Amino acid sequence: MNTVMLGKEKVHKGALVLVNERYPVLDGNRMGLSPVDERFSGILMKRDAINVLRLILEKISAIGRIVPVSGYRTSEEQREIYENSLRENGGEFTRKFVALPDHSEHQTGLAIDLALNAPDIDFICPEFPYDGICGDFRKAAPDYGYIERYPAGKEKITGIAHEPWHFRYVGFPHSAIIAQKGFALEEYVEFIKAYNSENRFVFEREGKPPMEIFYVPAVSGTTRVSMPARCIYQVSGNNADGFIVTVWRKENE
Repeated sequence: MNTVMLGKEKVHKGALVLVNERYPVLDGNRMGLSPVDERFSGILMKRDAINVLRLILEKISAIGRIVPVSGYRTSEEQREIYENSLRENGGEFTRKFVALPDHSEHQTGLAIDLALNAPDIDFICPEFPYDGICGDFRKAAPDYGYIERYPAGKEKITGIAHEPWHFRYVGFPHSAIIAQKGFALEEYVEFIKAYNSENRFVFEREGKPPMEIFYVPAVSGTTRVSMPARCIYQVSGNNADGFIVTVWRKENE
């Protein structure tokens, strides 16, 4: 067995951090940010999220047909967007579609607003329909690590109105599980808490070795997690109270 040591600050790092009105962005590290596309050099994301986004767009032949609108934002940029929207659109609209500063997923570098390429694109509410090439993207996204973050019917859970253009990188297999179960990210983070190192959630795909997922609550100081010696694993904080561990075992185990 191997022991993984996790400092408490790690709770606020990783692809599965939950950011909403209740849980603010607490990891201000800008390391790993790169342009999403050389044609849009000012739109940045974390490199893992960029690589997967490009893969999806290439897979569905959407390069140039779907374009990025907004990626990483600093706290100051989010505040400016929020205040501008208050002036231009009013409080009701802004509360529905614009997260408060330091409570926006865009500050993580893991979120992207996308649009169907057109001469005029609305920055706050870009057009991203459920048919055509945008529908193809939405269908493919969970197989690669992305989810539609603010789906219709989940407004009371997410605190944000339905945003068909806003996608969040959470990594695979979490994206597939969220899509299969119809969860918002808030619901998934809570769902995984029912599983621990002795009782793991198992995700299976035909012809592939199973993946195991479980939750480890954070303790004061350092959290210790025992892992099998021969496995690939990934750990993400949930930005609230613990860690989500994903284990890929070898086929013969």
